[in-house]
Amino acid sequence: MLVRLGYVAMSMNLQNASPSKTMTVAQFLKQKDKEAAIRKLEQIANTNINNCLRLLKHNKAHNIEFFRLSSKLIPLANHEEVADWNYMNPIKESLLLLGDFARLNNMRIDFHPDHFVILNSQDEELLKSSIKTLKMHYQLLKAMKIKPEHRCVLHIGGGYDDKERSLEQLIENFSVIPASIQKMLMFENDDTTFTFDETLFASEKLGVPVVFDYHHHLVNHSSEDWVKNWGRAVDTWKTSSLPIKMHISSPRDEKDIRAHADFVDSKMFITFLNEIYGSVNQIDCMIEAKQKDNALFQLMEDIKNHPSIEIINEASFYFKR
Repeated sequence: MLVRLGYVAMSMNLQNASPSKTMTVAQFLKQKDKEAAIRKLEQIANTNINNCLRLLKHNKAHNIEFFRLSSKLIPLANHEEVADWNYMNPIKESLLLLGDFARLNNMRIDFHPDHFVILNSQDEELLKSSIKTLKMHYQLLKAMKIKPEHRCVLHIGGGYDDKERSLEQLIENFSVIPASIQKMLMFENDDTTFTFDETLFASEKLGVPVVFDYHHHLVNHSSEDWVKNWGRAVDTWKTSSLPIKMHISSPRDEKDIRAHADFVDSKMFITFLNEIYGSVNQIDCMIEAKQKDNALFQLMEDIKNHPSIEIINEASFYFKR
């Protein structure tokens, strides 16, 4: 089984390479010249995208082929104060360079839009806003010439004191989401509301791949035995051109088990790989740890002498038994 490791948004090793530089609404409104303020927004957006390219070049140097882009590339995108701003036009060139680099180097890149993107809300305005944000992600991918299918992972949404009704609301709302956006989505089990089993139910109903978050499952589950449904999760990926993906992180400590630790517990990770052995030929594992790429490098160091591990490079290995 081929295992590729990835990490999220920022490197602990590159200086001045934040992909999430921003301008607040208050800062924007303080500007006397609105046009000049918009040019400043465009400059920040291009800086963010250029920093993403620096991050991908850093990843290439370390054979990292899996990466999550920041969803905060464009400050104030879709905000009512700049409703007439065509933010895509001034960043097309930078996005194309970013996408070209990812494609030429066989890199899998995707997004995890922020928690305010909620598709199971009964609030029509919140649903519209969520779809608008997803359309922005779709436009970013298209401008990068990256196929948008299965590039945005979301949680199911809020429980609203009735999870069964909330799942029904998701299924109902899904019909108003454009087909192109539907195909872009993946659903992830979360750490407080929707378990792996519940997320799997929604995913099967809507034809959306499941991203299994092992840490979330440990702190929020209806059944501890996730393995019995793993095959069903694999099946949600059968029409995808991308390998199945999962999220791996470790609890910070016993007092705060939901928070992510700086690094990944290698024993916990090996336990997961043993459980799924033989079910897939390849899996891409996104590390959600505070130490970002350092957590990836440390995990590779921690597992390199394990008898089931055959190292390929700094970020990939074969798991054998």
